[in-house]
Amino acid sequence: MHMRSTSTLMAALLAASLFSGCNKEKAPATAATPTATAGTTAEPSADTVVATFGDGQKITFGELNERIKEPLANLDKQKFQLRKQGLDGFVVEKLVQAEAKKRNLTEEQLIKAEVDDKIPQPPEAEIKKLYDEAKERLPPGTTFEQVKPQIVDFLNGSKKQERAREYFNELKKNANVQITLPEPPKPPVERKQVAATGPSKGPENAPITIVEFSDFQCPFCSRAIGTVEEVLKAYPNQVRLVFRQFPLEFHQQAPKAAEASLCAHDQGKFWEYHDTLFANQKALEVPQLKEHAKKVGLDSAAFDKCLDSGAKAEIVKADMADGQKVGVNGTPAFFINGILLSGAQPFDEFKSVIDSELQAKK
Repeated sequence: MHMRSTSTLMAALLAASLFSGCNKEKAPATAATPTATAGTTAEPSADTVVATFGDGQKITFGELNERIKEPLANLDKQKFQLRKQGLDGFVVEKLVQAEAKKRNLTEEQLIKAEVDDKIPQPPEAEIKKLYDEAKERLPPGTTFEQVKPQIVDFLNGSKKQERAREYFNELKKNANVQITLPEPPKPPVERKQVAATGPSKGPENAPITIVEFSDFQCPFCSRAIGTVEEVLKAYPNQVRLVFRQFPLEFHQQAPKAAEASLCAHDQGKFWEYHDTLFANQKALEVPQLKEHAKKVGLDSAAFDKCLDSGAKAEIVKADMADGQKVGVNGTPAFFINGILLSGAQPFDEFKSVIDSELQAKK
């Protein structure tokens, strides 16, 4: 069996788009120009004139920076997060190499022993159930034994990532790893007034309210689910999560999926349906939305009537309008007591804002 290199394995287990989201304004990546290379060009002084027009009117570099201060601050933050992610992976890779050498194992053997072999195999019945559900979409003649390994990998995917994180954290703790990467200065906190209306979980009187604007067809929103669950587990009595709809215009199935989730909410099963939609982002056509409703135990007749009537379309539009008013232009977008956290951010970013808010309330 071909084994991936350790560096590739580290990347696969650690890599996540820490500050990524679905955004119509994203431009395709291009090669960096010489002037964009870090450290090669000093910035102009604030009073440097960068544009002139009309009868002697001018714009200075300072005025320009003031106008775009928020995206500039976000850019500095993203650069820091990218470096922090890369540093974390670099440290883990070095620790894995050292541990493997200490135990006279290859790095692949170490990962297998500490990650793969520590995950209990899913029950045969669960594997068979998934095969039966997917059988009609498989190539004709595909047998259970042929696809069983892929099904096991699929079922164990999140468990493997969770165990890998646990093991890597153990290595870092034992090695007394200290991260001293300097953070960029934090801009002044800006709060938005965001109505916390919609399906929610967590205590109603929680000191922290997170309003999430999301899109069921956005892959970054799907990736953020694990982090949001981690936040709720870490702060069970301090955080309330409110979900609001923000289907992006280039995701054609997202608006109807948003309506469907609200129809499920009418029957008290929003979060079950929410999880099902994010687990099936390639199956969001109306007939599939109705099939998902059956699987989570909804009253099919009531659900179908709700979805077909478009009764929830106005709520979706209202959520989008509210999101646009507070500057949402991509998903997921989180407002923690009104403080924006944009994109599929890591747990530490949520923790930083939440801890600061809790401290301020003392």
